[in-house]
Amino acid sequence: MCQMFEVSRSGYYAWRKRQGKPAKDQWLVDLIVECQRLCKQTYGIRRVRRWIQRQTGRLVNVKAILRVMRKLSVLSVVRRRRPYTRYKQAVHKYPNLLKRCFEQIQPNRFWVTDITYIPIPGRMLYMCAVLDLCGKVVLAWKIGSDMSSSLVTDTIREALQREKVTGGLALHSDQGSQYTSQAYFDLTKEYHVSPSISSPGCPYDNAAMENFFGILKTECLYRAHFSSRAEVEQLVTEYVDFYNFERISLKNGLTPVEFRSKAV
Repeated sequence: MCQMFEVSRSGYYAWRKRQGKPAKDQWLVDLIVECQRLCKQTYGIRRVRRWIQRQTGRLVNVKAILRVMRKLSVLSVVRRRRPYTRYKQAVHKYPNLLKRCFEQIQPNRFWVTDITYIPIPGRMLYMCAVLDLCGKVVLAWKIGSDMSSSLVTDTIREALQREKVTGGLALHSDQGSQYTSQAYFDLTKEYHVSPSISSPGCPYDNAAMENFFGILKTECLYRAHFSSRAEVEQLVTEYVDFYNFERISLKNGLTPVEFRSKAV
């Protein structure tokens, strides 16, 4: 038989001896499957590596993780960029206080906010969100049927009331008309917030907010099929909870809430 299949006798006996034994990397397979199940297959190899390290304390080679993920077809989805929309000129103008300093070590010093589009059959929905740059925690979000100033002010007001900010907070946004409206100006005065705004047509000035919306759409919205606003809101609620409390950062190995709590 060995001659017919052109294998050595020692190789055959070594193979027979291995039969019935679990695969050498079965423990890694089980962990990767569990990780991708929990994150709904949104983690790439580096974030899976971080997750395994948190669970077991072992630092696994990324090539081994990539090999297993390819074999099991559990690679992460591909992130897509959305085009930046330049908004019309606004009423109030503010300086750029943030200046792309996206890594903040103290909570409630710099927040960022923006609006994004969520298409559903027959119409368009709009989502406004507020992030604290300390940990990139989502503080508040709302979905509306139009891009009114009230969608922005209601979202920001909810974040301000939750955090009970008394002063020293800068709020950065792009040059959307909602953020240069009189209603937005009045809100910043009411809560003693310093408004900050991006340069014209420069999405990089608000990259932290753009990045969050990109993650939300790639890991959540683009992978789902929904027909109503209620379904979208339920999906976003579940994902924001996962993002804040469970999604591991590749930079520090912590979730957004974990990082922010350590900074307090």
